[in-house]
Amino acid sequence: MRKKDKFIYNTQTLSYEKIVVTWQQRLLQIIEYSTAVLVVAVVLVLLHNKFFPTAKEAALEREIDQMELQYSQVVDEMDSYSKIMDNYRQRENNVYRMVFEMEPMDEYVWESGVGGSEKYEAFKNFRSKDIMTEAAAKVDKLGRQLAMQSQSLDEIRDMAGEKEEMLNSIPSIRPIGKLSRRIKLYSGYGMRIHPIHKIKKMHYGIDFTAPKGTPIYATGNGRIHKVTKSRSGYGNRVVIDHGYGYKTMYAHMQDINVKRGQKVMKGDVIGTVGNTGTSTAPHLHYEVLHKGKKINPIHFCLDGLTPEEYNEMLEMASVVNQSFDGGGEESANK
Repeated sequence: MRKKDKFIYNTQTLSYEKIVVTWQQRLLQIIEYSTAVLVVAVVLVLLHNKFFPTAKEAALEREIDQMELQYSQVVDEMDSYSKIMDNYRQRENNVYRMVFEMEPMDEYVWESGVGGSEKYEAFKNFRSKDIMTEAAAKVDKLGRQLAMQSQSLDEIRDMAGEKEEMLNSIPSIRPIGKLSRRIKLYSGYGMRIHPIHKIKKMHYGIDFTAPKGTPIYATGNGRIHKVTKSRSGYGNRVVIDHGYGYKTMYAHMQDINVKRGQKVMKGDVIGTVGNTGTSTAPHLHYEVLHKGKKINPIHFCLDGLTPEEYNEMLEMASVVNQSFDGGGEESANK
């Protein structure tokens, strides 16, 4: 009997019988054994690579960890920059756009993102896809907000230019220069005693008494809307259209140095003080109209006044006294 021979006890024959292994069975055993060895080897290799990576793999892992750290820092910086941008936008809305009467930037448009999720499909197979997508989205949003901010500043710059013209056009200086003993405010806006009829009547302007020939200045940029010469009413008068709904009227003039349609600048001499029309002494009757309505000119004569001069002019204008002209109430818009 050979050493490798194997026997099995047969209970039927009550004898030992030799086990005969065919070559097919032997081949199957070899295959099973080889497969088991191969599986174990693969598992061991995987475990080894996981817990004992090669130097190259370890370096790559360190690079990936460092990259994720850098992305996290970028995301944090983007958040800081976004807060700065929001601060700029708030300051712009609350200061510049309010001053220039512009609509604030739309909150929804400012906060909306760029594109959809498919924009970042390239990151979906990366281990760090979430942080990469977040960083890319924040960069895109900040870039779009920077573009919006730049466009908004361009709009504000353009509006500032227009606003400068508007500020130069709105009446803002006294029509006959600095008040002095020779030039003073005689009668203000409101109920005043009519110089001829001696009854209280609404006085729609301010009367500045001054010697004949005293220069009269345009109180803002504009264009001469009307030039009238008459022996009654407001006498010789000029109406300037300043735009933006404002007009000014200068009445009882002696000389008129401008003509209809002529463009004038703030401070230009348009004529001289006189005593024409229904007037009892040399003076300038000055009116301010806004959108066709006569308003108190006192609020448009403050340019360059000291606080003391301002208080003095308010006090003089508030005294109920006789007006210095009996001009009619013809509208400057006619």
